Amino acid sequence: MQVEDLVTNNKIETEAWEALDKSILYYRGVPVGTLAAVDSTVESLNYDQCFIRDFVSSALLFLIQGRTDIVRNFLEETLKLQPKEKALDAYKPGRGLIPASFKVISENGEEFLEADFGEHAIARVTPVDSCLWWLILLRAYVVATKDISLAHQPEFQNGIRLIMELCLANRFDMYPTLLVPDGACMIDRRMGIYGHPLEIQVLFYAAMRAAGELLICQGNQDIVTAIDKRLPLLCGHIRQHYWIDINRLNAIYRFKGEEYGVKAVNLFNIYADSLPYYELDKWLPRKGGFLAGNVGPSQLDTRFFSLGNLMAIISDLATEEQSQAIMTLIEKRWDDLVGDMPMKICFPALENQDYKIVTGCDPKNIPWSYHNGGSWPVLMWMLAAAAVKTKRLNLAEKAIEVALFRLSGDEWPEYYDGKKGRLIGKQARKYQTWTIAGFLLAKELLKNPQHLPLVSFDKLPSELVSRACQLEFNSIDPVAS
Repeated sequence: MQVEDLVTNNKIETEAWEALDKSILYYRGVPVGTLAAVDSTVESLNYDQCFIRDFVSSALLFLIQGRTDIVRNFLEETLKLQPKEKALDAYKPGRGLIPASFKVISENGEEFLEADFGEHAIARVTPVDSCLWWLILLRAYVVATKDISLAHQPEFQNGIRLIMELCLANRFDMYPTLLVPDGACMIDRRMGIYGHPLEIQVLFYAAMRAAGELLICQGNQDIVTAIDKRLPLLCGHIRQHYWIDINRLNAIYRFKGEEYGVKAVNLFNIYADSLPYYELDKWLPRKGGFLAGNVGPSQLDTRFFSLGNLMAIISDLATEEQSQAIMTLIEKRWDDLVGDMPMKICFPALENQDYKIVTGCDPKNIPWSYHNGGSWPVLMWMLAAAAVKTKRLNLAEKAIEVALFRLSGDEWPEYYDGKKGRLIGKQARKYQTWTIAGFLLAKELLKNPQHLPLVSFDKLPSELVSRACQLEFNSIDPVAS
């Protein structure tokens, strides 16, 4: 890097840190989170709130800096917002939920926090990912501070238990995955991800790993046992049924339909004509692969969803071979998945009649915009973490170099539009906090790879996963096992 570029680089980093500090939200005089965006040029709407999923990248940065107080305050205050009693009616948030966001309200000289569990959100969808991210962040706090006493406090033990009871409850479903509606995660608008979307399954896996580390067995043995049983089942299920590479594509291509009984090979009754085989045949590199966006009855969503695939690498849900194949796919299909602004939230975009039917003609999710193939700089930190995990640092370095000068010049927008991410998002806010934090965190992880354990886990014993796969193929109920 030239001296001039180095000076500019340092200037951009300083600007980013200053913008991050300006986003800090204070409650009763102490920092409790960060605002979604600090863009004075447009109406704030709900961007003046602290979103649980948005704050994670900022929180990891604060932990790396040693500014642990803001993360602790965030964890304590959001835990207080968690409903502890069963809802009396269907329009109230369920016990154990963590809100999507919160804001500080001042009234008669007093401050209090107002939580949003989706009641005010577009389409009124309750977030599933908030409680999962909350658990992942609590565990990151413990790893960073080496202080497990916070997690061992009775109120935190109860909070973890309530989240796990919510996730592990019996349902009208016999898969180890979580069944959720559309819009229940980062993709918070209708995009055809209802069912068992990859993003939720990976976060569910990481949250269970976190809860298993943090729960005291005394009084929680039933939950710990349930986690120990569910983890290998979920892991084996995702690795087996969600994986797509050229060999797996060949096998699915020759599936028979309408199979019945324990000897069925096409377990989900996937119909060959429902998949874009010839497009995938051209697009998949020989040594590349990825985890499908969704699997369910007659459903295999072959779109590439970045968050789920990258977090699968980071959390050790994907095998080492699968992790390398995902990174190879990103490298070989760089123009499609990274382009001129890292990184596509999903690829390809829904277009034409598919766009109209699946999104409901959503004007914000037009093809190659927002959640329908838009580019989100926050995903850079996950790309960097996955690159550290797989020792493919050159990919993250290249992505950061692509984004470095544009992000600052464009005033840190929320997302970018277009097939290559060359257009600032049509409705993107400027000075979006998780854009700023995602960029800084990506650089920090490359500079200091020793911070990866904040979000990464040890591998599950392979024999447990193998046994779990065998149970499923023997047609034993995977939930009851």
